[in-house]
Amino acid sequence: MDLQQKNQFIYTVKDRCKVCYTCVRECPAKAIRIVNGQAEIIATRCIACGNCVKVCNRDAKMFSFAIDRVKKLIKSEDKVAAIIAPSVAGEFIDISDYQTLVGMIRMLGFDHVNEVAFGAELVADKYKELLRKDQKQTFISTSCPAIVSYVEKHHPQIVKSLAPIVSPMIATARVLHDIHGNDLKIVFIGPCIAKKNEAALGQFKEMVHEVISFTELRRMFDEKNINPEHPDIVPSEFDQPIAGKGSVFPISGGMLQTVDLEEDFLNGEIVVAEGRQDIIEVLKEFEEGYLEAKLFDLLCCNGCMNGPGMSSRQKFFLKRKNISNFAKRQFDRLDQAEWEKNKKKYSNIKLDRYFIADDQRYPSNFSEEEINKVKEKLGIKGQDDELNCTACGYDTCHEHAVAILKGIAETEMCLPYTIDKLHKYITDLDVSNKKLASTQDALKQSEKLASMGQLAAGIAHEVNNPLGVVIMYAHLLLDEIEPDSPHYRDLKLIVDQADRCKKIVGGLLNFARKSKVNITEVKIRSLIKNSLKAVMMPSNVDLNIELDTPQEFIACDHDQMVQVFSNLAKNAVDAMPDGGELLVKVEDDPNITGGLVFTVKDTGTGISPENLEKMFEPFFTTKEDGKGTGLGLPIMYGIVKMHKGNIKVDSNTDPEKGPCGTSFYVSLPGVPEKINAH
Repeated sequence: MDLQQKNQFIYTVKDRCKVCYTCVRECPAKAIRIVNGQAEIIATRCIACGNCVKVCNRDAKMFSFAIDRVKKLIKSEDKVAAIIAPSVAGEFIDISDYQTLVGMIRMLGFDHVNEVAFGAELVADKYKELLRKDQKQTFISTSCPAIVSYVEKHHPQIVKSLAPIVSPMIATARVLHDIHGNDLKIVFIGPCIAKKNEAALGQFKEMVHEVISFTELRRMFDEKNINPEHPDIVPSEFDQPIAGKGSVFPISGGMLQTVDLEEDFLNGEIVVAEGRQDIIEVLKEFEEGYLEAKLFDLLCCNGCMNGPGMSSRQKFFLKRKNISNFAKRQFDRLDQAEWEKNKKKYSNIKLDRYFIADDQRYPSNFSEEEINKVKEKLGIKGQDDELNCTACGYDTCHEHAVAILKGIAETEMCLPYTIDKLHKYITDLDVSNKKLASTQDALKQSEKLASMGQLAAGIAHEVNNPLGVVIMYAHLLLDEIEPDSPHYRDLKLIVDQADRCKKIVGGLLNFARKSKVNITEVKIRSLIKNSLKAVMMPSNVDLNIELDTPQEFIACDHDQMVQVFSNLAKNAVDAMPDGGELLVKVEDDPNITGGLVFTVKDTGTGISPENLEKMFEPFFTTKEDGKGTGLGLPIMYGIVKMHKGNIKVDSNTDPEKGPCGTSFYVSLPGVPEKINAH
């Protein structure tokens, strides 16, 4: 026996393919593998039904054209016949007179133009004969090559039920070879891509030489500017033998009408089904023994008039009506005697064929444990989580999970899973953005402090010596002048402002200093106690100290950290002129082993959002002139950073959003190795 040729007539245009999975959903053979979000045709599983071509709105699924090879045949010395599928009336609705269409086809260079409908009539008679001859056997019709391929590849156990009868295309080709000899070249023109695969089978070698679709035929017309109004067109009839009722063959149940089998159909002896979903169900139920009939008349498309090779996107029932009207007109003008003579003449033409099981089923020995693991990865933990929404292209979540195990599907195809994953990515991205923003702010602050440090060092160096002279002589003059002198107040003002300048310069020197921290082991209680000693605590301020840590010691520079906490406490007291509560709290840092978080919290007026961003900028202060230099917080910031720690501030000024007040959080690693390691 000749093995089938593995031709791949359908392919993916990757640049156009998007992650819609429509082709997966519409493929009855599940012959599409998703790799990195792109659909690939699995050639060995593909039945060339063309469903994926029909449903892809982006034209990412295409089929190979044979136009150039047909042109080459026409230019050769051999006679070439065009055999036209009966669904032609559903394609060329725009051409009212079929004789004009025949003339247009002849104008392309074909020597003969014949109807496949005549071959359909011969095939229909064979089915009638087969059903009468074998009353017990159940048969599956084989006129649709996609159905044949589907059974051979995906239901190999019922291959023996395929009716051993050729399709109308092959039947017509055998008739023409009988009339014109074996040298005749034949081109089939119709709506079906699977016919390309059928013509390539070894058992039909040299029967049909090329197959083109109606889409390709229209392309050939356009290339030669052939249209119904062309002046050189000579309208003509199809060549003999002319068909009768066979013109209704492409309609669902058309074969039954061709040989008047409607009675058996009504009695349930014949089951007619068409379209992806119906044929899958019918063949599955038949294989499992749930469905009985003499004949299953199956069409992969919803009638051949809806084949993927149809360029016409006219309404389904309009095409159906046009085909019925065409068949009626053909039958009315038919030379009955000539037709019956031809049918009798070619009734003995050999119309048998064979089939080869080509099992392409995936092994189904996956355990429930393996399938459940995939489902869990998709977020399916129980029956209630199985939405079966079909967005992935599979009818159920279970089928999708099995397809993933087979290696033809991806987890990202699951829409609910992808949405959940997207939400998680957005949340993680939001956290990352916040961290990045915080890092950028810290970097900007560090750059500002570095610039201000250089400026402060320069100012301190240039101003310190002359300022010392001014202060010394101002004090000398103040000591020598009598307090009741009219110049005493002026001189006292000079001394006070000079001392203030000295304080500012001292702050600048502290801010700009490059000295390293002197790390020692410091008792936490002593650190807090010594820090609060320097703060004048008003009677209307309640002080609370909470030590929520088992640690007794912390590694830091005692004097510098006392400066930090005393300044924070003093600022907190200043923010509560009418009294309030000051909380100093120490607790373990959840992010750093051995680290501590010091919180200084007040119930004062709070800091406005616009001022909050400037808190650590040198010389920025919200205090009245003369009462603050704006260097306290920047100096504290520098000390904390030298300890490899972090300082944050949180504040609220709106009572509607919660209690007003400000909280400073100072995080310290607390371990000498972590500080010195940087």
